[in-house]
Amino acid sequence: MTEALRRSAEETVRQPSRRRSRSPVIDWLVFLALLAGALSMCAPFLWMISSSLKVPTEIFRYPPALLPEHAQWPNYTRIFTLIPFGRLMLNSLLVSLAVTALQLLVCSMAAYAFARLRFRGREVLFLLYLSALMVPSQVTLIPNFILVRNLGWIDTYAALILPFAFSSFGTFLLRQSFLTVPKELEEAARIDGASYAQTFWRIMVPLARPALGALGIFTFIAQWNNFLWPLITTTKPQMQTLTVGLAGLRGQYNTDWALLMTGSVLAILPIFVVFAIGNRSFIQGITSGGFGGR
Repeated sequence: MTEALRRSAEETVRQPSRRRSRSPVIDWLVFLALLAGALSMCAPFLWMISSSLKVPTEIFRYPPALLPEHAQWPNYTRIFTLIPFGRLMLNSLLVSLAVTALQLLVCSMAAYAFARLRFRGREVLFLLYLSALMVPSQVTLIPNFILVRNLGWIDTYAALILPFAFSSFGTFLLRQSFLTVPKELEEAARIDGASYAQTFWRIMVPLARPALGALGIFTFIAQWNNFLWPLITTTKPQMQTLTVGLAGLRGQYNTDWALLMTGSVLAILPIFVVFAIGNRSFIQGITSGGFGGR
């Protein structure tokens, strides 16, 4: 035992010296590689913002210029007069928030059942649940559309929201998070007389807050960028979402790219706000058990 402690102490003393022995050249190379990766990720956004302030003939000029000669700030007011931009953004916001709230509710309850409740066929049912992850969304597109049409939901919020109330990915993510919660906490709550519902709401949900935050951000971004389903289930301009409305700016022979880039810049602002608010929960949810694989 004494020998093991001595080796452990020697290893602890040796570790800082290893870190100090790393060459500064390697540190600089790693830093430059990370900087190049960060700039490559930011380049499309910078180009989009720059193009939104240019005249159409300046966007495709060669050699290209990052900064516009004369910033076209009126583009940011003209888009509100050309298309119902405010209504489109409101629809996208309502649909994204509603789907996010429904998925958090449905997926958390399903995940709790698969993680903690014992019933016959639980593992088989969970495997069937997960098998939905392997089915491409394009496969279920036509059956879902026929179902929605037969229900008379075309051009309604129900068609945009309810088909996405369930997510097998979200159930899997939250189940993995619930599995990391010590069972002793639940047993203590049951001894105090708490029911399954009370244990779920007062014990499990607060402890799974990082995973819930990560799922919320995933869901909100996915629904905000959803294009194909709103395209086929809405025909009225007042029911369309932002992605469909922006796609309408593209003509068959001519496209106002400056206006399209302006709309794109405005469209990504809510995503930045959501990520800025929930980035800490997002990182914790990804790293602290959501994908723990237990």
